[in-house]
Amino acid sequence: MSYAELSDTYIAGTYGRFPVEIQSSEHSFVRDTEERTFIDLGSGIAVNTFGHDEGWAEAVAAQARLLAHTSNLYYTEPQARFAQTLCERTDMKRVFFSNSGAEANECLLKTARKWAADRWGENVRSGILALENSFHGRTLFTLAATGQEQFHHDFGPFPAGFSYVRPNDMDALETAFDAAAGTCCAILMELVQGEGGVVVLEPSFVQRAAALAEKHECLLCIDEVQTGNGRTGTLFAYEQYGIRPDIVSTAKGLAGGLPMGATLFGEHTANTLTPGSHGSTFGGNPICAAAASYVWAHLDEACLQGVKERAAYIASRLPDLPWATGSSGLGLMIGIACKEGFTAKQIAAAALEKGVMVLTAHEKVRLLPPLNIPMDVLAQAMDVLAGIVPDAQ
Repeated sequence: MSYAELSDTYIAGTYGRFPVEIQSSEHSFVRDTEERTFIDLGSGIAVNTFGHDEGWAEAVAAQARLLAHTSNLYYTEPQARFAQTLCERTDMKRVFFSNSGAEANECLLKTARKWAADRWGENVRSGILALENSFHGRTLFTLAATGQEQFHHDFGPFPAGFSYVRPNDMDALETAFDAAAGTCCAILMELVQGEGGVVVLEPSFVQRAAALAEKHECLLCIDEVQTGNGRTGTLFAYEQYGIRPDIVSTAKGLAGGLPMGATLFGEHTANTLTPGSHGSTFGGNPICAAAASYVWAHLDEACLQGVKERAAYIASRLPDLPWATGSSGLGLMIGIACKEGFTAKQIAAAALEKGVMVLTAHEKVRLLPPLNIPMDVLAQAMDVLAGIVPDAQ
């Protein structure tokens, strides 16, 4: 049986997969079982930070030979060193390691409620403001935080206490905070709503949310699961908004291809979690921590400047795409809207046929290439995208 037949037979049917069996990889390319080569502009949904990188693989292998795993009942150097790196480079105070973006957000939400319970008593201020069109994960708690009605079916009852604000609507933001006064402990935002169609929040909206959170004694929580780890041209997107979050979640590109999440705590929340209040068997696993240390060692100024240069190049090529009508995004987190008569899935299928992998989100073609994709490879991929119209019509 082929990979596809085995998967369709034995794996739960939760994914709509493309008819491609991926077998190997090298930098910005992947190859399938038919020996076709594809330029990967999706990076495993923003996970393979530097593509399929040999130095990263060596760092992972070296740690695997030394120590693969021990529980968090003991100290390990890779975890401790990477925690120091994250805190020193972000000016956050402490970090909790987990395995995914959903778990990082689960920790964020639990911490916000515990912080409020420690201050005002349990269930006094448990409300959380989130944004419409957001996506925060697939656990029940993070689905409840997700501001898209399509996710609020089939698995109920969902955890209560969430209110949703229309993104970039200043009046709605003011009204929501007024309505939640005395009952709200936090506001949670993605600065670029990736799964919501690459919707970028306006700086004035974000800064007003930060000011209102401070006024109402609420925590400012930022979901950087997809926007973090250099994806938007800075270590975290919040750096471009002039705000100082109380809690930040991240995952995806954090460990460059291995499952790792992190929840970072600022001064107000650094000591909220105490022994027994939260935990993870695999969180901060030595191999994942070694992989993350490799990624962050290479997230230097030259790399971040390279992200901006590649984003500018993609923007310069958008007029060459006959099927495109506009774009949105930040750094190398880009959404391209399709003209009438084309769909994002149609464009993605046509691009795949011509050897380029892209993603889709809310009827936009989504580009999340490796942060260091060579410029000539990126140019080749954009040439392909510029020439897919005949197949898409």
